[in-house]
Amino acid sequence: MSVFQFNRKYFGWTVLLFIVEILIASFVHDTIIRPYVGDVLVVILIYCFVRSFLNLKVSTAILLVMVFAFSIETLQYFDLVERLGLKHSKTAHIVLGNSFEYTDFAAYTIGALVVLAVEEAMKKRNL
Repeated sequence: MSVFQFNRKYFGWTVLLFIVEILIASFVHDTIIRPYVGDVLVVILIYCFVRSFLNLKVSTAILLVMVFAFSIETLQYFDLVERLGLKHSKTAHIVLGNSFEYTDFAAYTIGALVVLAVEEAMKKRNL
């Protein structure tokens, strides 16, 4: 079995979650949904994206996603966008983020726990 394998189900979830994230970023300007729910969902989005193209164990995929998310957040702490001279780049701010928050680590962890719970429930139902 190849590690590279397209999975239509995960790709569908990726597209749906990406649309939800765009809608949140574009239209929601509150203090709960955008900063916290958006961060929970982004971990799930990235997980689904990874599983769309890579046939990995759930634990391996979510670990890779968490390392990525925590790394990006840590780079925000060190103000990477500014250090790279990209402070005026909207794309850099979207991709790398522009503000470090300790609470983002909790949101990412909650997203990972949601993934693990959903995957376990699907496994029990043989989906």
